[in-house]
Amino acid sequence: MFVAYVTQLVWNYVALDNCVPHTSRYKSEKKRGGGHQRRLKSPEMGVTSLLFCGVFFVLLFFVAADTCEDIFMHNVIISEGQPFLFNCTYPPETNRAVNLTWYKTPSKSPVSNNRHFRVHQDQTWILFLPLTVEDAGIYQCFIRNAHKCYQIAVNLTVFKSHWCDSSMEGSPINSTDVYQQMLPIGKSGSLNCHLYFPESCALDSIKWYKGCEEIKAGEKYSPSGAKLLVNNVAVEDSGSYACSARLTHLGRHFTIRNYIAVNTKEVEYGRRIPNITYPKNNSIEVPLGSTLIVNCNITDTKENTNLRCWRVNNTLVDDYYKDSKRIQEGIETNVSLRDQIRYTVNITFLKVKIEDYGRPFTCHAGVSAAYIILIHPVPDFRAYLLGGLMAFLLLVVSVLFIYNSFKIDIMLWYRSAFHTAQAPDDEKLYDAYVLYPKYPRGSQGHDVDTLVMKILPEVLEKQCGYKLFIFGRDEFPGQAVANVIDENIKLCRRLMVFVAPESSSFGFLKNLSEEQIAVYNALIQHGMKVILIELEKVKDYSTMPESIQYIRQKHGAIQWDGDFTEQSQCAKTKFWKKVRYHMPPRRYPASSPVQLLGHIPCNCKAGKCNAATGLITP
Repeated sequence: MFVAYVTQLVWNYVALDNCVPHTSRYKSEKKRGGGHQRRLKSPEMGVTSLLFCGVFFVLLFFVAADTCEDIFMHNVIISEGQPFLFNCTYPPETNRAVNLTWYKTPSKSPVSNNRHFRVHQDQTWILFLPLTVEDAGIYQCFIRNAHKCYQIAVNLTVFKSHWCDSSMEGSPINSTDVYQQMLPIGKSGSLNCHLYFPESCALDSIKWYKGCEEIKAGEKYSPSGAKLLVNNVAVEDSGSYACSARLTHLGRHFTIRNYIAVNTKEVEYGRRIPNITYPKNNSIEVPLGSTLIVNCNITDTKENTNLRCWRVNNTLVDDYYKDSKRIQEGIETNVSLRDQIRYTVNITFLKVKIEDYGRPFTCHAGVSAAYIILIHPVPDFRAYLLGGLMAFLLLVVSVLFIYNSFKIDIMLWYRSAFHTAQAPDDEKLYDAYVLYPKYPRGSQGHDVDTLVMKILPEVLEKQCGYKLFIFGRDEFPGQAVANVIDENIKLCRRLMVFVAPESSSFGFLKNLSEEQIAVYNALIQHGMKVILIELEKVKDYSTMPESIQYIRQKHGAIQWDGDFTEQSQCAKTKFWKKVRYHMPPRRYPASSPVQLLGHIPCNCKAGKCNAATGLITP
């Protein structure tokens, strides 16, 4: 609003300085009076004008997104003391979710939404309950969506008048702003009382008047709610008519009147029949319980005075639903063209119910008729497909997350549930070949020997039933190192290598090419899977043999936590689960009791092992 106000100031200035022609703000307003004379300007004024012109066009460039498109200005002339309500509509924009705000110029504050105020906004409506002379002025309705902004203005003129006062003859009631309606001489016609209000208002006690006398039902007139049927129209039926109704809003009662100037005209036969451009006997998809407004667009010649209305079951819509008023016929509007008039009569479904489906609602215009049929909307399979795809992706992500978090436990459970303890027929004698560093006497090699020679066989061989070939335990005395590795590694399903930060402990691999060849044969020729176990955290593998670097890069490593308590000797701890996960899926029966320690199954609960198992301690 502020940017639009600044733009208007600059526009007014440059218009006065003849930078551009000063045009009207609203499309529907027209200039009156004589021409506009130009003023002689000094060179300084010309420079100033040019500067303001430049500023103006630059400002227009930057505020283009803030400007609103002027749609129309409605000129309304109405008497004080009665309710006045105006609905800001601009189909199809107002048929969906938009931001709609009312203002009274030049105020920058919006009209209040408090329904207890005399003047307030109710959804798309502005309500004056009742209207006073001070309410006269220009009111603007701004309709904004995510992409555009539209502006509709109402020029409200309020005059003082009294019902059936003699002063009515010179009042604006007799001007062209009063509702003009036509009745066909020699035929039956109808008059419409323009009563269209939001759901917060209730209308009843509709009465019709000719002059100041109330019209009673009879052979000539048939009042039917907001319509007055006139039978066998004569010239004497022209004149001033009025309709009044009682409007109730939040417990308060008001009287509203519409004045109608009626003319009668001879009907010439052979004229072109009305053309209903919409509807076209079509169906409309609408969800159950929603609100729907359908326009009946009619093109007719100016000479024709046909009755235009909506019917259901050969009954006027307003009469058929006079109790619930759930479905109502709206106000008839028209646009005059060169040789014809375009009429619009809408029908409003405040809430679509199940009985409305399949029932024809017919728009009549003289002898022309066209209907609509409400049907259930076709399911949007794209939404279901998108929802199903999103659910599937969510399921996949959840499964992957769960698998990555618990894949070791899942795999170990699967092996124990669906694999037998029989040796596979692959001509292998061992499940893993164990290769570990050798330390000089008196160094930390005692812990490594304890882990490899005692704890490792206890857990993997006795508790889990695997069969290991440990370099330094199972080879025959006097065998060459290269021969031991080359011959026995072919008989193993895995290669288990222990490493430590001190690379010197692997000097036998760095100095003897035969051992290097044996390890590479295990990796490349035999395609063995390698289990690399770090005795301590190894930060730099550059000092390690190339074979160890290759294994670390391709397969990763498992780090020993350095714990020699009873818990570390249980096959259900985190470290041993990782080792078992990389071991072959099938297991052998438990080892012979002649091994180092007697086989007693591990019993772990809540991450601790039972001390009664008798497992070894350092």
